[in-house]
Amino acid sequence: DIALYYQEKGKKEPFILLHGNGEDGSYFKHQIDYFSDRYRVIALDTRGHGRSPRGSKPFTIEQFSYDLYDFMEGHAIPEAVILGFSDGANIAMEFALAYPDKVKALIVNGGNLNPDGVKRTTQIPIEIGYRIAKRFASKSTGAKRNAEMLGLMVNEPNIEADELRRIKAPTLVICGRNDMIRESHTKMIADHIPGAKLSIIQGNHFIANKRHAAFNKAEERRK
Repeated sequence: DIALYYQEKGKKEPFILLHGNGEDGSYFKHQIDYFSDRYRVIALDTRGHGRSPRGSKPFTIEQFSYDLYDFMEGHAIPEAVILGFSDGANIAMEFALAYPDKVKALIVNGGNLNPDGVKRTTQIPIEIGYRIAKRFASKSTGAKRNAEMLGLMVNEPNIEADELRRIKAPTLVICGRNDMIRESHTKMIADHIPGAKLSIIQGNHFIANKRHAAFNKAEERRK
C-alpha cells in the first residue's frame, strides 16, 4: 500500500524507533546518533506522519503495527529492538502482541492501554479539538487530518492489561515523573508485562527529546 520513510544510521543489530502522534522520526535525534555505534538505528515516520504517505488503509494503531511488520519484512529484518514513544509505544505493544518473534527487546515510553490512561487535564482539550475537527472534516482537508490525528488519542488504543502478559520480550517501561500519562497507569503496564523493568525519570512526557542524557542512560541500563 505505502512505503514508509525512514532515517537509518549504524550497522549492527536493528533498533527501530517509533515516534508519537503528529511527529516524525526526527523526534529521536538524540537517540539516532547516540546509539548508532551499537545498533543499526532506524527511525520511521508512521503512515500519514512526516514524509510517509497517508495511503488508503485505516488510520489506526493496529494498521500502524501491520505497517511495521511490512517494513521489517520488506527490509529483511527478522527481529529488532523496538523503542516506541507515546502513540509509538502503543504501536510497539500492539506489534509485540501480534508478532512476538520479531521483537528482541521492547522499550515502552509514555504509552497507554486506553484513553483513560491519559491525565484529564491533557485529554479534555484533545477531546474538544477532536469534536471541532470532526465537525469541519468534510469541508477542510486540514480539519480531516486533525480529526484523524486527534482520533487516535480519543478512540485508541484499546489494549487489555491482561493481554500484556503474553509479551515475552525483555521490556523496559519508562516515563517522566510529570508525564501526561497517569503514573498509576504506567506502573500497571509494567506490572502486567512479565519481568518488565520500570524507570521513572525527572521530566515530562517528552523525556527522550528533552532529557535525553538521562533517558539514554536508562535505556543502556535495561540490560
